[in-house]
Amino acid sequence: MAHVRLFGHYIHLPFVILGLIDLLILIAAFSLTVFFRFFGDLSFFLESTPFVLPSALVFGLANLLVMVALGVHQSRLEEGMSGMMLRTLMALIVSLPLSGTAYLLAGEWLWYLGQSGVLTTSSVFALFLLGIGRTLFFALVGKDAFKRKVLVLGAGLRARQMLEDLTTPFNRKGFILEGFVPLPGEPVEVTRSLLIHPPLTLLEYVRSHRRISEIVVAVDDRRKGLPMDDLLECKMDGIRIVEGATFYERESRKVALEMITRGWLVFSDGFSLSSVSGFGKRALDLLTSGSLLLLSLPLMVLTVLAIKVEDGLRAPVLYSQERVGLNGQVFRVHKFRSMVTDAEKNGAVWASKNDSRVTRVGEFIRKVRIDELPQVFNVLNGTMAFVGPRPERPVFVQQLAEKIPFYNERHRVKPGITGWAQLCFAYADNEEDTREKLRYDLYYIKNQSLLLDLLIIIQTVEVVLFKKGSR
Repeated sequence: MAHVRLFGHYIHLPFVILGLIDLLILIAAFSLTVFFRFFGDLSFFLESTPFVLPSALVFGLANLLVMVALGVHQSRLEEGMSGMMLRTLMALIVSLPLSGTAYLLAGEWLWYLGQSGVLTTSSVFALFLLGIGRTLFFALVGKDAFKRKVLVLGAGLRARQMLEDLTTPFNRKGFILEGFVPLPGEPVEVTRSLLIHPPLTLLEYVRSHRRISEIVVAVDDRRKGLPMDDLLECKMDGIRIVEGATFYERESRKVALEMITRGWLVFSDGFSLSSVSGFGKRALDLLTSGSLLLLSLPLMVLTVLAIKVEDGLRAPVLYSQERVGLNGQVFRVHKFRSMVTDAEKNGAVWASKNDSRVTRVGEFIRKVRIDELPQVFNVLNGTMAFVGPRPERPVFVQQLAEKIPFYNERHRVKPGITGWAQLCFAYADNEEDTREKLRYDLYYIKNQSLLLDLLIIIQTVEVVLFKKGSR
């Protein structure tokens, strides 16, 4: 298995393993620092392990939390080892005050965390050991060690979409594509060189290619018949049979709009939220928005002053807009004004890159997402959640719902300040981008859980720091 599923959310297995290895290395780095600083005698150190381990564990977890927030492990896919280590260095620096705060709160229980020079020395040691550990991990594991060999049943439009969307360098992480088996009478839409024509049956082909572990059913029209006996034989032989839309969701962490129907929405796992989870989500909303309000209050005051300095004392600071929320209800969302006061005198239009209506202060606060801060009041009053699909304006919702299938399904949950689509995709300023963001929104709605919410909140730090998706 190249993925594990926790509370409905798919997580790439190598990232999980690498995260655990990193945690062990961080604990080892702290322990080695303490050993050389305070002990020097192995037997004495081993006897004192129960006193050292809590501090080492907190140091490791604090650093790992910041690494997740900064997207350290995923960054290797796009930035390589150098980018990964650069983010690791940043994470080790940022986590220093976090570990220090843990010592202040816990006191003697985490005595070693508070000793002079231990944290900084441990961080330097950790950077060196993490570099060695990750180099060895990727050298030993290899790029294909965790990948399943996949055979696709079907060679039509669905199969072609899967090929185009999932074989990009970013998406193709968990599988190796063996090829496509066309069905009789089905138009062939994939490259001929990728077609496979089993000599007799699927089972015989799979048995002669023992590394194949999964068959993905991506047939355009099942009414024309599926080789059910063949598929059953393969399943009984230990081969996993996966429906195309489910495979697409697992590998890309978004929903394939062109491959789903209302029946799929009804019968697939997910798209449900228990009352206990709903209570937990609301508690998380209040905790995170309240904390953000307290932490950002000085920044909000400075923003007010900056807007007044640029546009005059009488210039409005806040900008309110109608947005569509839970169950299609319209509410007003509040943001710091980042455009000129008459920005929409000719009607609502999409925000665009290098928009001439954006002020100088507005350009800065949009890039670092400060303009979104007043939305904490929307979360506190219950019209928004902290995590959810971004709310859109009624005029755009009406236009998009007519053109994009399932668009109104995103209103089944409260809109949020941040969301899965914001982490995974850049700013949407046209219909096609909105369609792509909807794929991620539907994934969130289908697999929503407190774990996924926490993951999104943590990784939003990366979006803010690296200005992903801001406009």
